[in-house]
Amino acid sequence: MPASALALVVFAGLIHAIWNIVAKQAGGDARFAFFTAFVVMVFWAPVGIWLGWHQVPVWGKSEWILIAASGVLHVVYYVVLLRGYRKGDLTVVYPLARGSGPLLSSLTAVVLLGEHLTVLSLAGIATVVAGVFLVAGGPRLFRQAHDSARRATLHAGLRYGLLTGVFIASYTVVDGYAVKVLLLSPILVDYFGNFVRLAFLAPPVLRDLEEARQLWQVQWKHAIAIGIISPVSYVLVLYAMEVAPLSHVAPAREVSMLFAALLGGQLLREGDRVTRFFGATCIAVGVMALAQG
Repeated sequence: MPASALALVVFAGLIHAIWNIVAKQAGGDARFAFFTAFVVMVFWAPVGIWLGWHQVPVWGKSEWILIAASGVLHVVYYVVLLRGYRKGDLTVVYPLARGSGPLLSSLTAVVLLGEHLTVLSLAGIATVVAGVFLVAGGPRLFRQAHDSARRATLHAGLRYGLLTGVFIASYTVVDGYAVKVLLLSPILVDYFGNFVRLAFLAPPVLRDLEEARQLWQVQWKHAIAIGIISPVSYVLVLYAMEVAPLSHVAPAREVSMLFAALLGGQLLREGDRVTRFFGATCIAVGVMALAQG
């Protein structure tokens, strides 16, 4: 993986960890997802109009189908992620989502896009997965299973984390195809996909505007923060996909777990810092192996 692509992925990982912690603190649902999508539409409109003025009019059927597919997959991903944060622990949902998603993305890229994984790359992926398990709690996950309340929370976190990972893999492959094969602008893929997200997320808001207004008064700071910074994170990843194999970029995004392990311990007062730090170190080593492979 080129150094430039790795730098983009590392910076994107920091931003990604930050906005996921903000999302956990917000505790929102589909209406919160609508709020963030609305902020994206408004705040990033100048960039979207500037880049799309000449490019969008020449898009054909294939481009619009991919934009629509990307938007739908991102909607489901975000709603499932938010629900997972309400039902389970961030330290279970986030690592499982971040670990399973890129692993599935890499395997799909090998099968569908004809990419190849070296032995070093495979070792890097395995190390990343092991690190994600440790950051999620390691052996503590099994000890928690004996407590009924903790077991229910753990099972919810496992379900939503893995399901989120499936949708991460899905939209990563779709968006990767859009920027690598159709050569669409990463910024436009994300920005115009956001209009699809808005359309699908609007009904829950419109059903009860007064309740939505009350939620906005409570969650507006979180929504604005995520709406401004989350597109930056993903667009950087899409730019990295333009110059590096998707099967390398997707697992390398797990560097976000380094930041989540450190920031989560401080901001969310989560325990097991030694285990999580060791897991984060494994992730870092795995990322370096992927960069070399």
